[in-house]
Amino acid sequence: MMKLNRQNATEAKTYPTRILQFGEGNFLRAFSDWIVHKMNKSIDFNTGIDVVQPLANGMINMLNDQDGLYHVYLKGIKDGQPIQEYTLIDCLNAGINPYTEYEKYESSVLNPELRFVISNTTEAGISWDDNESLDLKPQNSFPGKVAALLYARYKQFNGDASKGLIFFPCELIDRNGDILKKFVLKHAEKWGLEKEFINWVDVACCFCNTLVDRIVPGFPKDDIKEIQRELGFEDDLVVVGEYFHFWVIEAPEWVKKEFPADKAGLDVKFVKDMTKYREQKVQVLNGCHTGSYAVSFLSGIETVREAFENLETGEFMRDLVYDEVLTVLEGEDVELKSFAKKILERFRNPYIRHQWQSIALNAMSKWETRNLPSLLNYYESHGMLPQKLVFSLAAMIAYFKGEADGQKYPVQDDQWIIDFYKEAWEACDGRPVSIYQLVEKVLKLDKVWKRDLNKVPNLTISVSHYLFLIQQVGMKRAVKAVLNKNNPLMQMS
Repeated sequence: MMKLNRQNATEAKTYPTRILQFGEGNFLRAFSDWIVHKMNKSIDFNTGIDVVQPLANGMINMLNDQDGLYHVYLKGIKDGQPIQEYTLIDCLNAGINPYTEYEKYESSVLNPELRFVISNTTEAGISWDDNESLDLKPQNSFPGKVAALLYARYKQFNGDASKGLIFFPCELIDRNGDILKKFVLKHAEKWGLEKEFINWVDVACCFCNTLVDRIVPGFPKDDIKEIQRELGFEDDLVVVGEYFHFWVIEAPEWVKKEFPADKAGLDVKFVKDMTKYREQKVQVLNGCHTGSYAVSFLSGIETVREAFENLETGEFMRDLVYDEVLTVLEGEDVELKSFAKKILERFRNPYIRHQWQSIALNAMSKWETRNLPSLLNYYESHGMLPQKLVFSLAAMIAYFKGEADGQKYPVQDDQWIIDFYKEAWEACDGRPVSIYQLVEKVLKLDKVWKRDLNKVPNLTISVSHYLFLIQQVGMKRAVKAVLNKNNPLMQMS
């Protein structure tokens, strides 16, 4: 079998680099890179992408080994009919590790044809790092890197407004473009950069708030040999996604003209205000995923579809969405229920094996973004705690123990979070008071929650009750307890 590269895949084309992408993971490769590829093929967008590895460790070497080529394998429903589609993506030009190839990175940053920056550095990626400085090569944080690269372009092109950049951050945080710009300007001020540069960032650059939606299970490790035989190539970067895709970009009209994805028949929507779209998608789709992953995984269920079709976990997922999340979202009841029905139907996609372990990555920051707003809004509007969300929080704390029913499993998150839980669980002897103290420590993590959640009335005791229950009887029996409509905790206020 031939190795996938540009020598063997003779139909692959090359395009001038106009996009710098931070993030080489599955999602961007199956989403925005696929969209750019479609634009190149259908409307002659004529745009290539340089991919920057945002962390010191990553997949750039694998990408370069295949000359930036890989296949996206979409499986799902299109116009009511099942569809399976392979696409060879050829718009990635170079993979760059800025920690080991700084000159190559700098050259890409100063490319005069560069126009767009796309990113997905996870929810934790757009954050403030007080230790950044301009002379670092590179900066550690994504906003630090952006501030430095913009300053380099400003100097290289003498403040030419046409050399500004358009940013499409895909991180699932509210107002992602606004927050990225705020931190970039904060770095510029802290570094004492000239006011003319700050004005150039304001005038010549556009930081768009965006919302992305496509379920991407990632690398099909169970079926890869069969898929490679079908492709005729040894492709180690195949990425599986559902056929459904939706990208909301809050931007002025001129950005839409420069990035005319809608003309390629793609579901990319440019809007003046994306608030409604974001709240619905993040709290329903992503909220259900993050709110259910630990419950399902610790019940011995590996995939979203299996959990949704399971009697108990499926009911848990539906109750969480319909009884708790939808009740605090703005909008017409009929419209919201119709939206939720479409979302949950996607969980049944017979072609997708969406592993809970992939959803579990960086679960703490995801829960804060996707589930905490629903919990707090529910308490504020109903005067009581939403029990499925409370149970979800307890289940996540149980998940971070890294062991259930005598079986260990890997936990992936920031190292400080892994270390925190290791120490906290080792200090817990399983008694109710010890469980309570553990929960108290978790809810006090201001770095994650941006507040002390112990101050939410009855939350600490409720989470402790459920965590103790999970530890005593196991997840399967604990789920049945929370599904009991006569659950006394439902009456807490």
